[in-house]
Formats: sequence, C-alpha cells, structure tokens
Amino acid sequence: MKVTKEILENKKVKLEIHVDPETFEQGMQKSYMKNRKNISIPGFRKGKVPRKIIERYYGEAIFYEDAINEIFPQVYDEAVKEADIVPVDRPDVDIIQIGSGQDLILTAEVDVKPEVELGQYKGIEIERVEYNVSDHDIEHQLEHIREDNARWITVEGRPVQVGDLVTLDYAGTVDGVAFPGGTAEQQTLEIGSGRFIPGFEEQLVGMNVSEEKDITVTFPEEYHAEDLKGKEAVFKVKIHEIKEKELPVLDDEFAKDVSEFSTLEEYKADLRKHMQESADERAKSQMESQLLEKITNNAKVDIPEVMVENEIDNMVRDMDYRLRYSGLSLEKYLEMSNTSMEDFRAQYKDSAYNRVKTQLVLEAITKKEGITVEEADREKEYQKLAEQYMRDVEDIKKSFGGSPEYIDDGILVQKTIDMLMSEAVLVEKKSDSTEEDAHDHHDHDHE
Repeated sequence: MKVTKEILENKKVKLEIHVDPETFEQGMQKSYMKNRKNISIPGFRKGKVPRKIIERYYGEAIFYEDAINEIFPQVYDEAVKEADIVPVDRPDVDIIQIGSGQDLILTAEVDVKPEVELGQYKGIEIERVEYNVSDHDIEHQLEHIREDNARWITVEGRPVQVGDLVTLDYAGTVDGVAFPGGTAEQQTLEIGSGRFIPGFEEQLVGMNVSEEKDITVTFPEEYHAEDLKGKEAVFKVKIHEIKEKELPVLDDEFAKDVSEFSTLEEYKADLRKHMQESADERAKSQMESQLLEKITNNAKVDIPEVMVENEIDNMVRDMDYRLRYSGLSLEKYLEMSNTSMEDFRAQYKDSAYNRVKTQLVLEAITKKEGITVEEADREKEYQKLAEQYMRDVEDIKKSFGGSPEYIDDGILVQKTIDMLMSEAVLVEKKSDSTEEDAHDHHDHDHE
C-alpha cells in the first residue's frame, strides 16, 4: 500500500491511498460471498451463480461498493498510521481508480487534531483558596441530618399549618370539566414544598380534618400541559389527616442511631473530618481551574470546527441523560423553554471550545514533559474506584476487561495537572472571602 499526504487549509489533510490488486480482490470475493444469495440469473439456482457469470451478466461493478466497505476500515487505519495523523472526524472518501487487476486508488480528506503552540505553563501564579470548616457548618449539617431522621406524628385538634404533611383527596375541573391528572385520593402533600400549582398549598392552611373546600388556582403560563396553560381551575379538596414533623433530640442516642459512634462528640468529630476533606477537595479543584484557565489562555491552537461540534454533541447528550434521569426528555425541555435545538447548541459553543482547547493543551504538555502511566498509578486508581463504589479491587479490574488503557487517559490528565500544580506559585487572595461565603459553600455542598 502506498500513501501520500497533502496538507490542506483549515486543519484538513488529504490522503491518496493506493491499494494493491490482491487486497482489492479479497474485498471483491467477500462482496461476492455476501451478495450471491440475492442474485438471480436464468439457468442457475439462486445463491449458486458463479462470480464470473454474475460479473459477465451485470458487470463487476455490482460488487464494488461492498468490496470497498470490506477492506476500507483496515486500509484507512494503516494509511492514518503511515501518514502519522490523528483524525477527529470521519473522512470524505472519493474513488479515483477502481477495477480488477489494478491498484484501487482512493482519496480521504479528513480534519486532524491540530498542533498546539504552548505558552508559559510552569511558575503560573494562582490565588490560594482555603475553606475551614467552622462550628456553624457542623451545626448546620447536623440540622440536615435531624431533618432526614425526623418522624411524622399525627396531630389532632388544630388546623393545617405550613410544614405539615397532609393526606387529602382532590378533584380538579376547568370550566366544569375534569382533566387528566387532576384527581387523586389519599394523596400526601407537605405544605410549603411547592409541589403543587402556585396558590394550592397556601389555601389548605387553616383547614381541619374532614373539612371540604373548593380551591381556585390558575395554571402557570409555562405549564407543561398545553391545554392547561394559564387556565383557571377549581379543586374540590378534603383533608383526611394532618401530621407534623418531630425532630430527634441531638444527644448520644441520636449519634448511635445515625452512625457507628457512641457519643455525639465522636460523631461531630467525624463529620468535621469528612467535611474538611470535602472542603479541601473543593479548594484544590478551584485552584486547578484557575491554573488551567491561565495555561490554556497562554497557548495558541487553531481548533477545527468539527471538534467543537463533537464536544457540543457530548454536552447535549449529557444534558439529555440528566433530564431523562429526572423524568423529562430534552425535546420536552426545549418545548417548555421555547428554545430551538440550534439555539440550545449555540449556548454550549464557548464552553465546548474551552473544553477542547484545555484538553489539547494538557495533551501537549503531557507529551512534552514525557508523563506516562505506570502500573503503580493504575493500582492506585483501581483502589480509589473500589472504595468509591464499595467493591473489591479485583472486581473493578475485571470490569475493565483486561484493558487498563481505558483508565489511562484520566490518570495522565491528573498526573499532568498535579505536576502543573507543583510548579505553580500560590499567592494570597487580593480580598479574602467572608466567613459567610465559606459557610454558604459548605451548606450548599452538604444539602
């Protein structure tokens, strides 16, 4: 096989590939074996017509398409290696010459991974980020845990209040006509949760057990059901039960119930340890983000549009997955937000470009610095994954099917970032975050 390479504009490369007649003949024979069962010629049983007869009757071109499909993947892979390029998209292929007994000549035009011109990436100044877990953070976290372990106690002799859990029946109508999903019996609803249409929960406050009442609400203009948007509805409701939340007392018994510790103080100490580890990890991540942004900005690279579009594809797929996990399709989301797919993808363009550039810059630094993955690095990653998923290390290894290279990319990225962080210069922040900001970070992280 002979390959010539031509550099085109816009980070494209054109390969001219000469495939020897013997390789092309192998493809033709495979095409014949695949297609002969579908070819009929008078005087021959279907599937038993010799290849030469078929070619004489229809012309050998009848086998060309499948012949090329049979041999092209391997031929293209070999040509890419010989030309020393890294394609980032599918090639546009043209046939220059084809026929038995002669070279098959193809051209393949493809976008390739661009070269990166690195700027400064060592000795970069970044602001130090630190979060120290305070007593306030511990108390706040304990309140969340108390909420999670609260009991609902039936109450009598008082009406519904905000925060109660009520059991009710309801039947909704619009212009006197019932609508799908508007009727339920023995439904539970926490007052103040915002689960129902605005105004519904508020009008239950003050009602008593066994009381019945008509509630009038208006569906939001952005409601998911088209025929209910902006419509006024009347719900007949009846309260069956009222429960209030009883929080457990913060004492040693509470610690025993929710943890493996015997005393509340031991449990608090463990909470502080894990919260500080999380805070340290968050600070490290923020410093790494600062560093990568500066190093990426210092580098120059001409990124093919297809790489950005492919990254947008990944981001859209990720968004679609997350939406479906929460019970909503991407199509429905776009419809509800009155956004076209084109506009939706456009929102990701800058972020996708930055992601691709950062990835290319990190790859270039990894290569320049000669950073590699050692077996000890893999073992450490296996151990980390085993702890994360609470599985045996050997099970984790088996899940990779004997192909550790699947985790190598992640290891290389982290080793490169760790090297860059070790070379960075930490400087104090120009203006320190307030204690309240730090609390907000902790609260958000543990809710």
